Amino acid sequence: MTRTVGIYIFDNVEVLDFAGPYEVFTCATRVAAGLTPNAPPPFAVRTIGASNLPVRARAGLVLHPETTLADTGRIDVLIVPGGVVGAELMRPEVIRWIAATAATAELTASVCTGAVLLAKAGLLDGLPATTHWQDLDELRSGWPQVEVKTGQRWVDTGRIVSSAGISAGIDMSLHLVARLSGAALADRTARQMDYDWRRD
Repeated sequence: MTRTVGIYIFDNVEVLDFAGPYEVFTCATRVAAGLTPNAPPPFAVRTIGASNLPVRARAGLVLHPETTLADTGRIDVLIVPGGVVGAELMRPEVIRWIAATAATAELTASVCTGAVLLAKAGLLDGLPATTHWQDLDELRSGWPQVEVKTGQRWVDTGRIVSSAGISAGIDMSLHLVARLSGAALADRTARQMDYDWRRD
């Protein structure tokens, strides 16, 4: 079974917030192909923009979304990265799309301040969650119905997973690979990436 991983990108997205998960899931797919050449790939990864116009990530990197909110098709794993998310919070069409996509996805995960977008979409109500250490107070004060956790690289509640800042998204994504495709593939992926996976 191939799971489609959709990563939402937007102006001022933090580069490693989306690129870390992108690398983990695509690397896991390459590693799996070497282990079981005739099996379906475990993941198909695509970037999603609000439109087909380029977006400019934080620090100026220009990105071209592969698809848009209107034509994503089924998303099995939705990744919502962070960055400067104030403008995205003010876009009701984006918040509605996140909520609707999460309702049918197998898993929805956030990196860093992507948790604020999940909270705005109502996905963290009554759940424990985390975000970048610098934004914990914003999440706590803006959405008191969320049980904000500190000192954790990621928080897994089942269908909703959130991670702390930036590099923590890599650790969380390896955790998701382990959940969905087995610990052996996650271990080999971390090794292929030459990455010291923090599993806490």
